[in-house]
Amino acid sequence: MVNHILQWLGTAALLGMYVVMNFYRGLHPLDTVLGLIGGLCYFTWSVRENNRPQQIVNAAGILVCVGGLIRYFG
Repeated sequence: MVNHILQWLGTAALLGMYVVMNFYRGLHPLDTVLGLIGGLCYFTWSVRENNRPQQIVNAAGILVCVGGLIRYFG
């Protein structure tokens, strides 16, 4: 059940990120925060499922989002 919740939360966050990026560009850094939340959900899921390729992809996405937030607030 936890894996399903993580996947759906990650999906909702990433879809929200795409909507903000494409229709509400002035809401930055909300798109980055949503991307980070989605990446964290999917990373947690991939650790629970022992899915190494997904762990790498999501870790990279998390790092990019953190870098973007540091740049924005830094």
